This record gives sequence, C-alpha cells and structure tokens, in this order.
Amino acid sequence: MSEKLVEISDLKTTFETNSGTVEALRGINLTIDEGERVGLVGESGSGKSVTARSILQLIDSPGEIAGGTISFDGRDLVGLSSREMQRVRGRDITMIFQDPSMSLDPVYSIRNQMVEAIGHNRNIGDQRAEEIAVEYLELVDMPNPERVLSSYPHELSGGMKQRVSIAMTLGFNPDLVIADEPTTALDVTVQKKVLEIFKDVVEREDLSVLWITHNLGVVAEFCDRIAVIYAGEIVEYGTVYDIFDRPTHPYTRELLRTIPNVQRAQEELRVIEGTVPNMADPPDGCTFHPRCPDAEARCETTRPESVDGDHHEAACLVHDTQTNDRE
Repeated sequence: MSEKLVEISDLKTTFETNSGTVEALRGINLTIDEGERVGLVGESGSGKSVTARSILQLIDSPGEIAGGTISFDGRDLVGLSSREMQRVRGRDITMIFQDPSMSLDPVYSIRNQMVEAIGHNRNIGDQRAEEIAVEYLELVDMPNPERVLSSYPHELSGGMKQRVSIAMTLGFNPDLVIADEPTTALDVTVQKKVLEIFKDVVEREDLSVLWITHNLGVVAEFCDRIAVIYAGEIVEYGTVYDIFDRPTHPYTRELLRTIPNVQRAQEELRVIEGTVPNMADPPDGCTFHPRCPDAEARCETTRPESVDGDHHEAACLVHDTQTNDRE
C-alpha cells in the first residue's frame, strides 16, 4: 500500500473582517498518498485556494489557521517558523498558479528565473540547473527551449508561460505539486494540450498532486480521487468512479448536472440555484440546505458528521454513505 504523504486533520482557517469572523475552512480532513492525484472541486468561494494556501502556510493577516494539523511526510507544518517553511516550499511542496505571471518576474529572462529557482531548491550550480531547465522544458513539449530561455515573459504566449511555470515547478523535484486551476486562464485548445503534458510528466515522475479546480471534467481525466468542497467543508470524498457513477451528496449531484453533455445539446446549461453562503454568518445545520433539492427539516438545525477522507463518504443527513459503506 502507498504511504500517506499528506494528512490534513480538522483544519480550520479563519479571517477577521469588519463583518465578523469568516470561517473559510471548517474542519477539513483530507489525505494524499505518495504518487496519488487528488482533485479538490467546488464553486468559487468554497475554500479551494484557502486549502492550498493553508498547506503552504501562506495565510496572511487577518487570516490564521485556527485549529487542526497538516502532516506532510510525518511532520506537522502548522506552527513551523517562516525559515522552516521556506525550506519546505519549493523543495518539498510546489505550487502552479492559475495565472503563470504570478510565478514569473517580467524584468528577468526565463533563463535567469529558472536557473536561480532550480539551483536554489536543488542546491546545485548554475550549469547543472540550466541543464535541468532545458530537460524539463523539453519534457513539457516546449519548442526550441534555448530560445525560450533567452526570452522574457512578455515575449511568450499564455500557453508557453504556463509550460515554463510547470517546467520550473517540476524541475524543483518536489514530493507534492499543488496545481491551482493552472489551465483556467488558457484558450480551450491550449488547456487540453497543457493538461495532457502535465499528466504525462506527473505519471513519468510519479508525483503526488493536489489539483484544485471547479471543472469536474478535468479531474475525471486526471485524478485518482476527488474531494468535493462546499462552504469550507469537504462534503463528499471518493474515487473518480464513486463521484461520477454513484455520487451521494446533493451538492455533488448538482455540480455534475452543470457539466455540458453533447448528447443533450439542445438542453439549457444547468446552474445551481442560489450562492455559496456568507461564511461570516453561515446557515445553521447543513450549510447547503438553503440550496438543496433534497433538504429536510432536520437539515436546518443538525450539522452532518464531517468526512474523514478514508473511503467514499458524504456529509449528508439524508444520503449517508458513511453509514451505507460500513454496513
């Protein structure tokens, strides 16, 4: 069996605002095994990016991790000093951002940025770092890597910049890659190409990945397991088969219904009625009950048990896989 690389337990992250305390994460449990690809899926505002930033300890004031643990390779990241976390970021855990411009400095050439970053994180000299830069640019199917290394970010297309970002990130030789919707800002045809390249490299390098997205179609192609997040809570967790073929939580079902289906091209695109709640004043009981088509009276007052992330589970009073799977 694979060893657990990441084990998040009862993680709570809050932000102090003029409107009160925002409970961005409300007790998340999530595991990622070595070599496993886990998708974290939900609408904007559900807590996906806050989860990623919490793992990397990048929650700035007025935010804070208010409780729980984040075990990485047996070491709890919560409470590490800034210096200790700097050694973890890049070398052990890296992040690919939605906008590649966030990881590329416009005033330095691609060569300067890749060589410096790879050299620093691998503790190697410039010559070897440049060799690795070229190797990974070739790995992500970048045409003419030498020309790209001599270029500046503004001279590259969005797809090329994202490939540079992926190449640089993977060149660090990390144990875990967090990919925060890295193809969303790209043209649809470029998205598919970048995703195929990333998938190929991840499989070849046997990397663990947390893929953050609102697009269930992407995780269907790429991930082993899926965690569905809503209002700062994991509401369903399971394999790709579990989520797509036997979804249990009403929110998961509603998300799946929003995926366009070419066989039903004449139908209007589905949307989930309502909006993600204000987490400075979340609803009592199940946070999804104001939007839920299956809600019962008890859902308004009783909060479902949290998902522990070990097998197919749903945090739902009406559809309880935690009970069903154990029978």
